[in-house]
Amino acid sequence: MRTVGEVIARRNAEASGALIGYLPVGFPTLDESVEAAVALVENGVDALELGLPYSDPVMDGPVIQAATQQALANGFRLAHGFEAVRRITERVDAPVLIMTYWNPVVQYGVDRFADELAAAGGAGLITPDLIPDEGADWIAASERTGLDRVFLAAPTSTETRIAQVVEASRGFVYAVSTMGITGARSDVDAAARSVVGRLHDAGAAASCVGVGISTAGQVAEVLEYAEGAIVGSALVKALADGGVAGAGRLAAELSQGTRAR
Repeated sequence: MRTVGEVIARRNAEASGALIGYLPVGFPTLDESVEAAVALVENGVDALELGLPYSDPVMDGPVIQAATQQALANGFRLAHGFEAVRRITERVDAPVLIMTYWNPVVQYGVDRFADELAAAGGAGLITPDLIPDEGADWIAASERTGLDRVFLAAPTSTETRIAQVVEASRGFVYAVSTMGITGARSDVDAAARSVVGRLHDAGAAASCVGVGISTAGQVAEVLEYAEGAIVGSALVKALADGGVAGAGRLAAELSQGTRAR
């Protein structure tokens, strides 16, 4: 299992940084979500973030919400998340992180979830609604299984919270570029630079910026100050509009933003 931290470090050594692509499991179907994830890696995405559809997605914007609601309507179950990770990691060498709200993990059982994710070849979890001081169970389970754990920092995070997030995270810290829900934007909030700078000052080895990134130019802009750029809504829309091939084409375009300058 390749860790996401290793991949981010390598991509910062050989290029300008890492490109992380988000897709929800089960959209438009389970098989197509697996094929789309593989296509992203084959077209230049360095690491994958797979979202588990959830009934109350407080961070997700309209594009991702629509996709995850379709997946739920199609009968998505947590077991499909582990199946997707296994099928993807059997075909590509990129680390695969699960992005999930915390309630499904608790309901499934934290240790059981960690064991099944590790057995499927997953690299770790991104947990947008879990804060480090409430994450003791997950921190213990991830220590036991060797999984990465990615916590979030936002423009409103206090210095105390920034320090907690840096200490608790493994792999990278997810720097939210702007306040609000996910979605492609014409510009990436300048607050992202401030968040990443504060994370670096607190000792973060790798900070990746997400929320609002949709073009190769924005990827390149983010990689001037961060170790990675995360693209979600734009890839989901490309998949919805153009199928697996459309998602792959956008991934290839976005990867141009990682070229060393």
